[in-house]
Formats: sequence, C-alpha cells, structure tokens
Amino acid sequence: MVTVMEGVYIPLYGVDSMAVKVASFHMDVYPVTNSEYLAFVQKFPTWKKSQVKRLFANKSYLTGWPNDDSFGDQLQPNAPVTNISWFAAKKYCECQGKRLPTIDEWEYAAMADESTADARKKKSYNQFILGWYERRNTYNEAIGSTFKNYWGIYDLHGLVWEWTSDFNSVLISGESRKDVDKDSNLFCGSAAVGASDLMNYAAFMRYAFRGSIKANYSIKNLGFRCVKDVEDQP
Repeated sequence: MVTVMEGVYIPLYGVDSMAVKVASFHMDVYPVTNSEYLAFVQKFPTWKKSQVKRLFANKSYLTGWPNDDSFGDQLQPNAPVTNISWFAAKKYCECQGKRLPTIDEWEYAAMADESTADARKKKSYNQFILGWYERRNTYNEAIGSTFKNYWGIYDLHGLVWEWTSDFNSVLISGESRKDVDKDSNLFCGSAAVGASDLMNYAAFMRYAFRGSIKANYSIKNLGFRCVKDVEDQP
C-alpha cells in the first residue's frame, strides 16, 4: 500500500459543487487479482462460485471461472479479478484488515497522472481515460500495465472500473437505497446537470455507471482494490 496525503477537491459531479476534504489514507498499489481472490475463496468457502448466496452476488458472479477452485486458462492470474459483487469485494477487504475506498477517496487518488496530483485539466489525461473506455477486454491485462501515478498507484484507469463503499450515494435523495433507481435519465444529457466540470465526460460515465448498479451485481469489467485508514497502519 501507499499513502495518499490529505487534501481538498471539488467532485466532478454534484449539485452543490462543494469542495470536499479527504483525509490521508493508504491505498493498494494494484487492484485485487484473480490469484489473490482464489486464495480468498479457498480460505472462506462461503464465497466460492457455487456456494455464494444470491442475496450477495447474482448469477454473473465469477462467471468466467470454470469451477470453485480455478479461474481457468482464459484469465491471467495477475489480471484484476472481476465479476465480483460489492458484498464480496467488501468482505475481501475486511478479511485483509482493510476496507473499500469511498467515492471521494477513489476519485481523489484517481485524478492524478504520473506527475501531478490533480491532472483533470490536462487534455492528455482525459484522452487516456476516454481512450481506455473505448477499448475491449482490458480486464484480462496484467496489473501494472498502466502508468504509475503521482501517489505511486497503478491501474486506477486503464484496466477495470472499481467498486467503492458508497458507490450509489451521490444519487440517493432520501433514506431508501432504492431511491437510486429513480434517476432514469442518468445516461442522458441530464447527467451533466450540476457538474462542476462540464468537460469531464469520463467522470460522468463513472458516476452514471455507479448509479446504475446494485450491490449484488457482478460485472465483467468491474473489479476492486482496498484502502486503510492511516491510523490503522504505520
């Protein structure tokens, strides 16, 4: 893990465009891999492909794995594990003494390029992200295939999208988590309403994607990595 130092940023999506303070935290350098997740399910069998409860993972969970104890020959051992539900990702992190990052933590760390903590205004940075969104099957590329960012973190962009602990919180208008389903126009032009940077379509796509999924969904290009509070680790 590496330390992402505290700071303030303005989220690229949000009606009030308020600056958000992010406390220092530790983040995994790489997303969790197939081989790492295989070790996890072998240690905690209730999360194996055939044993996981549908309440916690839909039928797409580990869909590329031929059986409970193998990710097969089609997936690289050091590629990010995908087809993992939010519940499964959360449990994995907890079993490592860690947790999933919040949206603000993930976005704050991911706005860095190789040399700048906030590269969102750089044309090359946004072109790289949008170019990746147009590529296929990057989920099966080895971790570390992309650039090492300002904080020392790889693959926040370029391989897979990643779960956050509060992935649907931006769209919740009331107390019920089901409120997220009410924004049926999210993938249309209304996604730009209230944004603090109307040019950053990559951010709109991430927030739209997060708002469209549920915690038991398992998706081919969606993986995860863990974080830790600073006080939990020297």
